[in-house]
Amino acid sequence: MSSYIPLKNYFDAELAQFLANQISPLYSGFPSDTFIEGVSGSVEGLELKDRVAVISNELHKALALPYMDAIEVLKQILGPENKTEQGMFTNGYFLMPIAHYVEVYGLNEFEVSMDALYRITKRHTSEFAIRPYLLRYESLVLEKLQEWAVDENSHVRRLVSEGTRPRLPWAKRIDVLSGDPYKNLSLLESLITDHSKYVQKSVGNHLNDLSKMYKEETIEWIKNMHMLHGNKINWTLKHGLRSLIKVNDPDVLEFMRRIGG
Repeated sequence: MSSYIPLKNYFDAELAQFLANQISPLYSGFPSDTFIEGVSGSVEGLELKDRVAVISNELHKALALPYMDAIEVLKQILGPENKTEQGMFTNGYFLMPIAHYVEVYGLNEFEVSMDALYRITKRHTSEFAIRPYLLRYESLVLEKLQEWAVDENSHVRRLVSEGTRPRLPWAKRIDVLSGDPYKNLSLLESLITDHSKYVQKSVGNHLNDLSKMYKEETIEWIKNMHMLHGNKINWTLKHGLRSLIKVNDPDVLEFMRRIGG
C-alpha cells in the first residue's frame, strides 16, 4: 500500500525536469539546467502556493521571452483535455505553475490570457488565475463568463461559478461583483439547472459563500429559482443553504421543509 504524498511535494526539481523536457523541443534556447537548479534551490521548506510561484517565476526567467511568445510555447505543453470531472488537481497538477504564469505575467494581454485560461481550465483549473483579471477587467471578464456559462465543457462552466466565488478556498477573498450580490447570482442563473454534478457542487458552494454575506438576497433568489425550476434543483439549493441549515435558521428550515429537502 503506497503512502500518502502531500500535493506540495510534487512541486520540486522532478516537476521542473518534466517541464523542461516538454519545453526544450519547442524552444531550443530554454536553459533546462539553470531552470531545474533554480527550482531545486528555492522550493525546500515552502508550502504549496509558494512552490507553485517559485516554478512560475523560474519559468519566466528561463523563457526570457515576451509574454505573447512565452504563452505560445506554454500552450503547446498543456496536454489533452480532461474528459472526466475528476483529476484536475491530481492528473493536471503540473499545470498549476502555468496557470500562475498567466495570472502574474499576462495581465496586460487580456484576450490572449483569457484564451490561455480557457484552455488551461479544460485540463486543470483557472479558478485562481482568473481572479486578478476579474478585479482589473470586471466588465470584460463578465462578458466572457456569460459565454462560458453555456459552454459545452463542464470544466469551463464550473469556472464561471468557482472563479467568482467570494470565499474561494486557497484564494484571497473578494467582494461580490461591483458590490452587488445580484451580479453574482445572475451568473449562477445559467448554471442552476446544470446537469453536471461537478458544476452543481460549485454553484452550491458559491451560494453558501453568498449566504454568509448577503443572507436575505441569497434566500430570496433561491426561493425564486425553486419557483422557476422546481425540485430538480433541490440538491444544489440544499448545498447552498447548508451553513444556514446548520445554524437552524428558521426561514431556511421552513423553506427546506416545504420543498421536501
